[in-house]
Amino acid sequence: MLSDIEIAESCVMQPITRIAAKLGLKEDDLELYGRYKAKINLKKVQPKAKLILVTAINPTASGEGKTTVSIGLADGMAKLGKKVCLALREPSLGPVFGIKGGAAGGGYAQVVPMADINLHFTGDLHAITSANNLLCAVIDNHIFRGNALKIKEVYFHRCMDMNDRALRDLTISCEAGKMKGCESYTRKERFDITAASEVMAILCLATDLADLKRRLENIVVGEDEDGNFVYAKSLNVAGAMATLLKDAIKPNLVQTLEGTPAIVHGGPFANIAHGCNSIRATYTAMTLADYAVTEAGFGADLGAEKFLDTKCRVAGIQPDCVVVVATVKALKLHGGADKNNLTEENLEALEKGLPNLLKHIENIKKVFSKPVVVAMNRFATDTPAEIEAVISACDAAGATAVFTDVFLKGGEGGRALAEKVIWMCEKKSKLTYAYNLEDDIKTKINDIVTKVYGGDGAEYSEEAERKIADIEGKGIKGLPVIIAKTQYSLSDDAKKLARPEGFKIHVRDIIYKGGANFIVAVAGDINLMPGLGKVPAAEHIDIDAEGNITGLS
Repeated sequence: MLSDIEIAESCVMQPITRIAAKLGLKEDDLELYGRYKAKINLKKVQPKAKLILVTAINPTASGEGKTTVSIGLADGMAKLGKKVCLALREPSLGPVFGIKGGAAGGGYAQVVPMADINLHFTGDLHAITSANNLLCAVIDNHIFRGNALKIKEVYFHRCMDMNDRALRDLTISCEAGKMKGCESYTRKERFDITAASEVMAILCLATDLADLKRRLENIVVGEDEDGNFVYAKSLNVAGAMATLLKDAIKPNLVQTLEGTPAIVHGGPFANIAHGCNSIRATYTAMTLADYAVTEAGFGADLGAEKFLDTKCRVAGIQPDCVVVVATVKALKLHGGADKNNLTEENLEALEKGLPNLLKHIENIKKVFSKPVVVAMNRFATDTPAEIEAVISACDAAGATAVFTDVFLKGGEGGRALAEKVIWMCEKKSKLTYAYNLEDDIKTKINDIVTKVYGGDGAEYSEEAERKIADIEGKGIKGLPVIIAKTQYSLSDDAKKLARPEGFKIHVRDIIYKGGANFIVAVAGDINLMPGLGKVPAAEHIDIDAEGNITGLS
C-alpha cells in the first residue's frame, strides 16, 4: 500500500474556490493562500448544524486513528448526500518531527494538501508563537528598564512550536552595562510548546477580534511585590499582539481527498491544554453546513471532557452525537498484550482492555448525557471472535459498535458509521456537565477525577495549595478547570492502563490563565514542553531535488 504522503501527493485536488462553493461561500468570502488553501472571512455566523464530536479511548502505541475516522465519517456523510463540513485542529511541528507524526488523517481518509497542513500551513502557529514571545520580550524589557510595575515573579513563559526538552529549565540575564535607568538582572525561564501556550488557548476560545484583544489584555504575566497579579494590559502590548494575530484568527479552509470541505484551525494539545479547535472554526462549520464533524484531542477523559465542560460552555453549543474511536489492537494493549504480538488473537487481553472503552462510553452517556456511537477502526488481523467480543460488550453498555474501513476505503468505508451517526443525531439530548462552575477549585477537580477518571480524588503539593488559596483569595471563581495529565491512562500514571481503580491524581501546580479564563491543574509528571524520542520522526523525513517529500505522516 502507498504511504500517507504518497496517497496525498497523488490526489488531484479541486481548486479551493470550488470547495468553498459547496458551502455557499463566494470568492469575496475567502483570502486565498494559493490554489488549495484559503482563510474564511465570514462576517456573521449562525450555528445551526448538527454537531458530531469524535473522541477516543486512552491512546496507545498502536494508534487509534481519531482524525482518520473523523475525516472518513465526513466523507461517508457526503456520500450519503449530506451537506457536511469538518472542523479539525492544526498539527503542531512538535509531534510531526517527534513521535506521533502529523494530524491530517491517514490512508484514504486525509485532508490535503497534507504536507502543507502538517508543516507551516498558513502560518497560524508561527503567528501565535510570535505574539507570545513579543509579550515575553516586553515583560523582560519592562523589568530591565526600571520595573515600574514592581514585577516580583514572572508567570508567563516563552514558547516554540517544537519538541525540545533542553528548553524546560533556563536561566536568562539582562546586562545593563552603562545604560541609564536600567538594571541588570537574572531570572529562571522556560519554554512551553506553542500548542500549550495561553495565546493558543485564547485564539481558540475568542469569538471575534475584539474578544481576542480583551483576552490578551487579561493574561496574567506575573505577580508584583504586594502579591497582586500583573496583567498584560499594564504593559500596553495587547494591541500589538492582536495585530500579529489578525490573520491567524480566521479559520483555514482545505479539503479531504474526496473533496469534502474541511476547516482546520487552532491546535491546543489535550493533555497539556484544552485540546479543541477554535470556536470560530466550529461556528463557521455549523453555519455553512447541515452536519459539522469535529474532534477533541487524545482520549475522552481529556479532549472530550474539556470540549464538553469548557468549550461548550464558552461557545454555547453542544454535540448531537459523540463518536468514541478504538481499535482491537489498542484494547489488547490496554489488556496487557505484548505489542509485538498484536496480530494474534488474544481474547483474554481484549477482555481486560475493554473496560477502558466501556468507561468512556459510560462517561458520555451518564456524566454528559449524550448519545454515543463506537467507531472501531478495522484491521485485517481482527478475528471474528474479537469483533464479536467488542460488539457484545458495547451492546451491553448501551452503545452500538460500528467497524469502519475508512483508512483503506475512505468515505465508502465510513458509510455504515455515517448512517448510524446521522440516525443518532436525531435523538433528543441535553448536555450535562461533570462539575458545577460555581464550586471551588478543589471540588471541580474532585468531580472530574471521581466522575470522569473513576478515581478517588486528588492530592495537592504545597505549591498547588498555596496557589489555590491565592487565586480564591483574590475573588477569582466560576471558571472551568483544565487538568493537564498523561494521555495514556485514566489516572495520572501512564502505566495504569485499562480502567484503574483506587487511585488519586497528584496535583503539583495550579495556573490561573486570565486570558483563556480557566484554571489549569498540572497533575503527575506531565511536561508543558515535550522532548524528542530516541528515534524522532524527523530522521525519516526528506525532500528530493524536485521537491518531493518522503517520510511525512
